[in-house]
Amino acid sequence: MNTQLAANTKSDYVVAKFGGTSVANFDAMSRCAEIVCADNQVRIVAVSASAGVTNHLVALCKRDLSAAERDEHITGVVAIQEAILAELSLDADLAHGFNETLKAFQNLASEGAKSVAEQDELLSFGERFSSYLFTQVLRGQGLDAVRFDVRKVLKTDSQFAKATPNVAATAAAAKEHLVPLLDDQVVVTQGFIGSNEHNQTTTLGRGGSDYSAALLAEAINAKSVHIWTDVVGIFSTDPRLCAKASPIARLSFDEAAEMATFGAKVLHPATILPASRSHISVFVGSSREPQLGGTWIEKEKSQQPGIRAVTQRKNQILLTVKSPEMLLASGFLARVFTILSEFNISVDLVTTSEISVAITLDNAPNASRPELDQACLDKLSEFCHVSVENNLTLVALIGSEIQLRQQEMNLMQVLSDFNIRLICHGASKHNLCFLVEQSESDYVVQAIHSRLLESQVAA
Repeated sequence: MNTQLAANTKSDYVVAKFGGTSVANFDAMSRCAEIVCADNQVRIVAVSASAGVTNHLVALCKRDLSAAERDEHITGVVAIQEAILAELSLDADLAHGFNETLKAFQNLASEGAKSVAEQDELLSFGERFSSYLFTQVLRGQGLDAVRFDVRKVLKTDSQFAKATPNVAATAAAAKEHLVPLLDDQVVVTQGFIGSNEHNQTTTLGRGGSDYSAALLAEAINAKSVHIWTDVVGIFSTDPRLCAKASPIARLSFDEAAEMATFGAKVLHPATILPASRSHISVFVGSSREPQLGGTWIEKEKSQQPGIRAVTQRKNQILLTVKSPEMLLASGFLARVFTILSEFNISVDLVTTSEISVAITLDNAPNASRPELDQACLDKLSEFCHVSVENNLTLVALIGSEIQLRQQEMNLMQVLSDFNIRLICHGASKHNLCFLVEQSESDYVVQAIHSRLLESQVAA
């Protein structure tokens, strides 16, 4: 795609995405509908599954469930939909589609997903349900809204559970099927899901609805994508952890990408990729309090050098591979990373010594499959010693032009009270990362925020 051409031919369209808590129930959906009604540039709405649904669906993907456990999770999914339907009367077109989708869900969930492809199909039902319901809520507020199956346009490869989008194919399909609808209607579609070349359902990974919205914005040359969640923008750290955490009005794409990658749960990390390459601004705000504004993420470089935020990502794995043959040898790293690539494993931090390499991996607790497969470990063990450490947290300091100057040297004094397993700095001037024991990580974040960021604001 010619990104310069895309940047010069922007439409006035806005893509809005509403997360699980924003579409959790009828009242929440009604608040989101008011946001859409108030902005006539919003032409595409991507919705997540209602809060709680995806947890049930992930549980249903497990093969060792008893019949009673399976029925309990199926009932849990249906109950969330029924609570919203109690406040709605679906139009005939939506009622037919919803009921057919419900039957398909109950059949597959009862039988159990027997393959990774069927797991993705099962995981897709949350977004499919909520898009029917939210379309009706919009219609109830006077908008001409149509439900659209995103699988017609969001094309991916066949890496189930963690599919990679085909940007060119998505743009072509959007031009044919989606763009013609936008002048006259608000299109409600699904986040998180897509389809491969065989029209099998695929998913983009947990939290992928943000990513979907940005991909759709890129495909239609939208001017911006609005991510509506349950917090007022992106904060200097998790406000539930630090009472004095403050919202950040503006971030560069680089800063936002680092924050999302290293633990700021407000935004899916991949969201920044299509936004950055196609110069699409991103807004993050609260669907509960839209009047309070939020955070704008744009291309412009930050005018505030230094540390601006601290994040953490728990449930990390430290994988260390060691071999005396690595000393003065070439090709060892290439061999290690080729194997990790074969298993579609994404690496975060890397440090090396003379004969060993330490690598951090994310081990999200709600993922539909483990990040580090035993088969991968076995293959690595054929030519090196492998050790795996769990129960670690990656803590990241995010900002612009981070260097070990006075502010960052104060960090070393803060960290002297804690055990640091690994530290990584220098590859990017936008982050400084380290690993700590998971049991200590909340205290580490609080100490850093108090000593570095709160004192910075006070000054």
